[in-house]
Amino acid sequence: MPLQRLKPLQTLIEIRDGNPLPLPAELQAFYGDLYFPVPGPRPHIFSNFVSTLDGVISLNEPGFLSPSEISGGSLHDRAVMGLLRAVCDVVIAGAAAVRSSPGHIWTADFIYPPFAADYREIRQALGKPPHPVNVIVTAGGRIDLTLPLFQREDIPVLIITTPEAAGRLSAAGLPPAVQVRAIDAVGWFPAASIMQAVANEISAERILLEGGPHMTAEFFAAGLVDELFLTLAPQLAGRDSQVYRPGLVEGRRLAPHSPRWGRLVSLKAAGDYLFLRYRYDHKRDQRA
Repeated sequence: MPLQRLKPLQTLIEIRDGNPLPLPAELQAFYGDLYFPVPGPRPHIFSNFVSTLDGVISLNEPGFLSPSEISGGSLHDRAVMGLLRAVCDVVIAGAAAVRSSPGHIWTADFIYPPFAADYREIRQALGKPPHPVNVIVTAGGRIDLTLPLFQREDIPVLIITTPEAAGRLSAAGLPPAVQVRAIDAVGWFPAASIMQAVANEISAERILLEGGPHMTAEFFAAGLVDELFLTLAPQLAGRDSQVYRPGLVEGRRLAPHSPRWGRLVSLKAAGDYLFLRYRYDHKRDQRA
């Protein structure tokens, strides 16, 4: 692995809380120590986003929907995303992400191939299967089962959708590694219902939330996001009345009555990019 093409992250703040994970030497040289809290009664849920300096997480324009439009194609961001996927049991994403990136697969080696062997080594050391379960949440069931994600027999996929859409997808014929489970809900699915559907099928210690801003808002509102990994890209995207450009939490008004205050536990830098990690304790006001 040619680390000379990817300089190590500069660690500015690191709160060593929890257990250090067994990172291979080259990944440890790149990232530093990676600590996670001791597992509790439910899975540890952490979200990952890249944002511009002015809080935009998607340009939301045809031809400019990829997260790389926000990150500028940062290899450091991709490598960190791969690391987070490598240590989790489940990755949760939304159908909108599948449609906007139809060739994408939510695995570590897909997002940053140069570290593929190291990512595999982490999973083996943690006693995990080669890939996390890819959970796709879709209220409308508009899923193209011929996409690469659903054709990989080595990557288990769980589609969570409505009873009607579940019946339609099942009738169309599911690929071997794909399961469908229904949630009886009106409108957007509650985060607790998504988690129950996941828990019914998968034993998970850590869950990575790569859902969009509306799904993330539901999880924050339900007090189910334990940590946020946020890459801050040195870009100003701007907003106007012509194009809706979301922030990382949309559809739920948290402050002033139910704000979510995070505790900074890690700050790293790569050139002009910042890599922040916040921890949330939803049982108390973080301002106290």
